[in-house]
This record gives sequence, C-alpha cells and structure tokens, in this order.
Amino acid sequence: MRNWRDFVPAAVLVLGCGFMWQTHTQRRVILPTPLRAALPTVAGYRVEDQKISAEEQQVAGMSDYVARVYLRDSTAVFSTLVTYYESQAQGKTIHSPRNCLPGAGWEILRAGKREIAVDGVRYTLNQYILKKGPATALAYYWYQGRGRVVASEYRVKWNLLRDAALVGHTEEALVRIVVPLNVKGGVIEPSGVSTEPSYIEANAIGDSVARQLITDVARVMAGKSTVALTS
Repeated sequence: MRNWRDFVPAAVLVLGCGFMWQTHTQRRVILPTPLRAALPTVAGYRVEDQKISAEEQQVAGMSDYVARVYLRDSTAVFSTLVTYYESQAQGKTIHSPRNCLPGAGWEILRAGKREIAVDGVRYTLNQYILKKGPATALAYYWYQGRGRVVASEYRVKWNLLRDAALVGHTEEALVRIVVPLNVKGGVIEPSGVSTEPSYIEANAIGDSVARQLITDVARVMAGKSTVALTS
C-alpha cells in the first residue's frame, strides 16, 4: 500500500483548484447598517468624524469605513478606525497595521497582545506602543468578521483562504484604537511593564473602548446580506 504522503501533492492541488474556483464565485457581503452606527457616541466625549480620501479608500480596497476622534474639551483622548471589506481576493485584502504604521512614520517600540473579556468571552487583541517624533501612543487592533475576533495575521490569512474555498465569502473588518500617551517623566518600558500613569490610564481606556467596539461591530455585521459577484 502506498504511503499517504504520496497523495499530499494531489490533495494540495485539488484544494488549490477549489480555492481558485471559489475565489471567482465569491459573494460580496453588504452591510445594511453603515459602519457609522458603531460607537457613534461615548458619554463624556465630543466626537469628530475624520475623512479618508476617495483615492486612499480605493488603494486600501475598503468598502466602508468610519474614523473618529473622541475629545474632552479640545484634547483628543482616543481615536478609532473601522474599515470594512465586502470581499477579499488576491491583491485586495486588508492591509495589516503592522506594515502600515511604520509606513506612516510610526516607530513600533513594542508589539504585544492584550486579553480582554466581553460578556464572559475572552479575546486576544494586538497592542502596540508607538512613537512618532515627540508623540507616543498605545494602539490596539484586531480583525473581526465571519463570527471571529482574531489578532494573529497568520490565522487571519488561513481563515481567509479556508472560507474563500469552503463558504465563498470573506467579509471582514479591521478595527483599530489609538490612545495618545502623555508621558511626563515616566518611562514606557519596551517590555510593556510600566508604572507610567499615562500608560495605565491608556490601557483602561483602550480596554473599555475595545469592549464596546467588538460588541458594536458584531451588531452591525450581524445584519449582513450577500450579493453574488458578477465578475
């Protein structure tokens, strides 16, 4: 009897062909409720909507987005960005902040994970400490869609390939939170262990906003409807 390993190349070929076929018959998943319904207000904050140019939207490939800054008086306390993709294909997938942030001039001082609980369910999110000139910030980001909240880029890619092949739709959102750090003499350690008051407060803000956004994005995406691709 032939070793099962002899059949691996054929299985990979069949799977690859299936994936390519399903990519061409993938369905767009349209949100009946716009993303602007996610976290439109937060008690105690004034909200300003931010604009992304049509050219930037086209380059990024997003179908919808919402970008906001939340202020107390005239001070920006945190900002959010949610970008939504009705479908993803080769060359038209979500761009990882791990690559985009350095391209925008941010230096990554620390890349780590942050665990939070939402309604008794624990989620792992990406958490970065960033620096750009004199500015320092704490950033959270994750990928949300098709019933999942995922931090790992590798897992996101695997889920994308699998779902494109098996279920024929790949809708997903990238969710990002940035909290400026007002460091006044304390030190933000690269290890992430810090007693700097601004860092501790930023963690509390980031955790709270992340819980609300996970809930709101899930609510918005729950009412999705699918439309067959024609090309």
